Amino acid sequence: MIGRVIRTKLSSFQIIIIGFLSVIMIGTLLLALPISAKVCRWTSFENAFFTATSAVCVTGLVVRDTAAYWSVFGQIVILILIQIGGLGIVSVTAFIATVSGKRISLLQRNMLQESISTLQVGGVVKMTSFIFKVAFAVEMLGAAVMLPTFCTKFGVAGIWMAVFHSVSAFCNAGFDIMGEHTGAFSSLTSFGNNLGIITPICILIMIGGIGFLTWDDISKHRFHLQKYRLQSKAILAVTATLILIPTAIFFFNDFSAYGLKERFCLSVFQAVTPRTAGFNTADLNAMSSAGQAVTIMLMLIGGSPGSTAGGIKTTTLAVLVANSIAVIRRKRSPQIFGRRIEEQTIKSAATLLLMYLFLTITGAFIISIADGIPYALCIFETASAIGTVGLSLGITTTIGSVSHMVLISLMFFGRVGGLTLLFATIHSSGMEVSRYPVERINVG
Repeated sequence: MIGRVIRTKLSSFQIIIIGFLSVIMIGTLLLALPISAKVCRWTSFENAFFTATSAVCVTGLVVRDTAAYWSVFGQIVILILIQIGGLGIVSVTAFIATVSGKRISLLQRNMLQESISTLQVGGVVKMTSFIFKVAFAVEMLGAAVMLPTFCTKFGVAGIWMAVFHSVSAFCNAGFDIMGEHTGAFSSLTSFGNNLGIITPICILIMIGGIGFLTWDDISKHRFHLQKYRLQSKAILAVTATLILIPTAIFFFNDFSAYGLKERFCLSVFQAVTPRTAGFNTADLNAMSSAGQAVTIMLMLIGGSPGSTAGGIKTTTLAVLVANSIAVIRRKRSPQIFGRRIEEQTIKSAATLLLMYLFLTITGAFIISIADGIPYALCIFETASAIGTVGLSLGITTTIGSVSHMVLISLMFFGRVGGLTLLFATIHSSGMEVSRYPVERINVG
């Protein structure tokens, strides 16, 4: 009876949101248990809830250092939450059902389509299996590459560290367990020029962030780029641009005091990690205002649709840029790689940008008032939260409950997706049978 009510009363968007909330609450209860903390005592609901939300939303913002505060059990819970959140609640559920031999219903297939951002329902179950095979293979390979360096430096503990950081990087989560060894909240700063760590971390972040459909195109067509979907072409083009240009900016502006090798490593890593992994190899507070501004923009853009990353997405940026070019050139409609972009896509892209900017600015305003913190610090934190990045200028651990709830809300919004939340809460009024008369209004 309950299943029938859910199927008839709830949309796929609402079920996705309920799924995320359910996993967050289960994670909160587990992390609150004494066994999850190294001091073997109950963790406050606020801290457990914040950490669980950050893990499921693959953000990486923390109120307690992951290595120093959480026990091995707690770290395992966090890693499982990261894996579920990165691959998607619906995807994980469907994969388990497929492995156990259960039939995937049409409703579940529709939810899968929304969850992994495929363009059609057909083949979505096969795509889900492909996603999990690639994800586990890449995570295992990443752990194997980092294993020698971690084991050499930390002994047997290096095995867990390699696995944890590989999954965290692939899922674009940004959680690290370096706190006990290199100082609380130090992230990967002690590996700034260690190619054995930063290279696989960067590759894992990029693979996780380019999206599942792009994986499919790469798997099927390899280097025949002309056969790729338009979405994959746009993703790869924007991704390359957002790595090369920021790398040059950081190289010449922020890290000029370092040697050539370390300068290059820091610049590349700082260009990759804000979209939307959250690891850092440099002191973010020591960066210039321009460098921090570039980082904020990268955090808001994020990764790609149907990926482990958040943000407004690379395709949204591509559509907005293409539309701007079309307006400037007085073309009727924008085009990307010889294909016209439909009007509804342009509207969705503009809506997403407005929503993200409004919530980032408003969230920073509330935190600044509630805790008396300079606005520039607050907007970095809110951009990191809504972009599900996890980079921080150090204020997350010092702010109060109101500000924590702001960040929790932004993390959830950023992971579930703005349009998903809107479609889940606002019902369509049906087919538009009439249209209002047109009247011109000047803009710009």
